[in-house]
Amino acid sequence: MRIYEVQERATPLLEKLLDIWEQSVRATHTFLSDAEVKQIKAYVPTAIRGVEHLLIAESASGKPVGFMGIAGKRLEMLFLLPEERGKGLGRQLLQYGIYHYGIEEVTVNEQNPQAVGFYQHCGFVTYQRTDHDEEGNPYPLLYMRLK
Repeated sequence: MRIYEVQERATPLLEKLLDIWEQSVRATHTFLSDAEVKQIKAYVPTAIRGVEHLLIAESASGKPVGFMGIAGKRLEMLFLLPEERGKGLGRQLLQYGIYHYGIEEVTVNEQNPQAVGFYQHCGFVTYQRTDHDEEGNPYPLLYMRLK
């Protein structure tokens, strides 16, 4: 497994990352309808382009299998292909981000208990909760920081 930062965010890479995003969200964000996933998907390329640091996790064969975006000391996104979950890649990416980029905070959907548990297991604690996401949708968010 290789983790590296990319500066160039050209369409071929974005298409691969968008596919990872969609597969990951469909596996973990079961509270979202198909229509909501499709609606959110339209904004994902802009979000990916907008993060300060974009890191790719690549398999031994050179295929992207996960990615994360970091802005300041905040983890903005971390998505893995479903078949890569449970193998330690998420932890490896997060630890890499903590060590090399100083990640201290993350925001997670409360309705995604696997993600909440993952971040808690990695040492994050909730310091704030909202009843709605940033777009005003009824999806509670947990704001977590590294203890």
